[in-house]
Parts: sequence; structure tokens; C-alpha cells
Amino acid sequence: MPAIDISNFKKPIKKVDPKASKNSFLELMSRDVSFGDGQLPDKKKEAFYNELSTLIKSGIDIKTSLALTTSSYTNIKDVQLFELIQREVIEGKSLSEALKDNQKFSQYEYYSVRIGEETGKMGEVLTELAKYYKSKIQQQRKIVAAVTYPLLVLSTSFAAIFFMIKFVVPMFADVFKRFGGKLPYITSLIVSISDWFDRYIYLLLLVLLGHVGFYLFNRKKDWFKKRLSIVLLRVPIVGNILKKIYLARFANTMRLLTGTNTPLLQALGMVKQMITFYPIEASLQIAEQDILLGLSLSSALGKHAFYPVKFIQMIKIAEEVNKLEYFFGQLADQYTEEVEYQTNAISSLLEPLIIIFLGLAVGIILIAMYLPMFQMGSSF
Repeated sequence: MPAIDISNFKKPIKKVDPKASKNSFLELMSRDVSFGDGQLPDKKKEAFYNELSTLIKSGIDIKTSLALTTSSYTNIKDVQLFELIQREVIEGKSLSEALKDNQKFSQYEYYSVRIGEETGKMGEVLTELAKYYKSKIQQQRKIVAAVTYPLLVLSTSFAAIFFMIKFVVPMFADVFKRFGGKLPYITSLIVSISDWFDRYIYLLLLVLLGHVGFYLFNRKKDWFKKRLSIVLLRVPIVGNILKKIYLARFANTMRLLTGTNTPLLQALGMVKQMITFYPIEASLQIAEQDILLGLSLSSALGKHAFYPVKFIQMIKIAEEVNKLEYFFGQLADQYTEEVEYQTNAISSLLEPLIIIFLGLAVGIILIAMYLPMFQMGSSF
């Protein structure tokens, strides 16, 4: 089917709806959070690849498709970004080269699009990229939704305890000093904790800032990523969930690459660039060398304890029946479902436990403060 050229279309003028500002808070809450990696948010990537793949599959040439896609954006920075890509493509660059030269896109996207260009499956590759980012966004949102309420309650609990220790207890302590006498053990303990906290609060803040600075300075160094991953994976429950999250990402990425007939070694190299979790990065580095020496993917990954036995067995079966894409898709869905189930279960369990913790902590502090008053009242 010949490509359709719509070069003379006019960019629609979008009217500003005065009621739109009323929904700004809801829009803000629905946005994906970006942690300063400099790349385009996953939500915008998903929309971009989805729209572009639809246009290309309908027979529209790449230049016109980029122009139509760019016209659908209203944010100034987004418009400038996609106009730059469109301009580079018009000047003779391929789409993959335009993405490679732009820091808003990853090497993973560059290689994927390049494979689509070389194999003539651009529409299919862009569709798979859109599905990948859609799946990633859905997984992140479900996890965030599961942990948001417990974290909010926990933060409120610590804020309430901090307020009582910092401001309420010292007021009672001044009253007790005026009356004199021996304080009950629990009251004396709470007052001592309050005095210690008041004395060292700035030191604690300095230590906290030091840890944050240390993390930001060393987070990209191999030795730090290795130590951090070991610690995180050993944390009960959290380590298991974290492991399954990255296994799901690994399987989902391999599903996309094997579906586009990407050579295995090239696919592993792209996964290594996409998933920056040290156990996966290190294992794939060694696996690439093992595969060059003649080992299968399942045998190469089976040497590393990070990958569960079931995970390796599924890959081995996939190699035997030559259905890597299907089995990687099954593994991705399975681990994603397990992560969602576990996070929801933990969220349901943590909510009442945190409320009980808050009630006990506040109750103990109040009892400790009022107990001397009851003793003084009974002495008269």
C-alpha cells in the first residue's frame, strides 16, 4: 500500500476552555512523576508511540505522521521536542537517529526503532513500544496506589509523635520540675527521650542530609549499586517484591525484542541498558560472554542466583519450542500479577497495624504525662 502524503494539512486551533482550570487538580494527581532522569515521562512516550504507530499503519509516511503527531500537543516544551525530531527527519535523518541524538529518549528506544526501520516493521515496533510503556505505567500506578495510603498514615503518625515529643512533652516536663518529686518510670523515660531529641535534632538532620548526599553522589557507581541491591534484596518481603518487579520488566522487555526478531546478544545488550538494576546488569554482562562461547540463554542465566529456578525452566522450554516471545510474555504477566497481589495484601495489612501503632504511641505518651498528675491528686 503506497504511503499517503498529507503535507498541506492545517494545524487545528485549539480553544481554551474556561472550565478546564477547574479540573487542573485532578490532572495534576493523574500525572506520572519523573525523578529527574531528564527523559520524557513514560506517559508521554506511550501516547507518542501509540499515535505514531496508528498513523504509520494506516499508510501515512513518517514525515507527515510526525507532523500530525506534533500538532496534537499543546505544551510548549513537548511541541519544541517533537518539532525538532520532525525537522531532523525532514533533513534526512532516520527516526532512530533523531531519537538517539535526543537525551529525552533511551538507547533502548533507539535500537528498537532502528530494528523496525531495518526490518520494515516500523508500525509493529512502535505499537510494541507503546504497549511496553503502557504496561510499565499500569504496574507503577498499581504499586503506588497500594502503598500510598499506608505511607500517608505512617507519615501522619510520625508527625503526630514528633509534635508531642518536641512540643507537648517539654511543657509537661516544666510543670513536673516545679512540683518536684520522683516521676514514674514511664514518665521519666518519655521526658528523657524528649530531652535527647531536642538536644540532637540538628545533628540528626545533618546525618540525614549526609546520607542523602552520599546516595546522590554514589548512586551510579558499580560498587554502590551492588551493595545497595544486596541490602534491598535481603529486606524481608520488600526484597521479594523488588525482585519480582525487575524480573517482570526483564521478561516484558525480552518479549518486545524477541517479537521483533532482534538477535539474542543485541537484545541482552539493550535490556542491560534499559534495566539498571545491578544483579540484572552484572548477570547479563556475563551471560553475553557465555552465549558467545556456545551456551543457551537458560544455561547462561541459570548460573546466577538472582533468577528463580522456575524462571530458568520456562526460558529453557521456550528455547526448545522456539517460542521465546510467548513465554516471556507469560512470565511478565505472571510476575506482574504476583507483585500486584502482594502489594495489595501488604497494603491491607499495614493500614490497621499503622493505626494501632499510632494509637499506642500517642496513648503511652498521654498516660506518661498525666500519670504524675493523678499521683499528685491522690496525695492530697
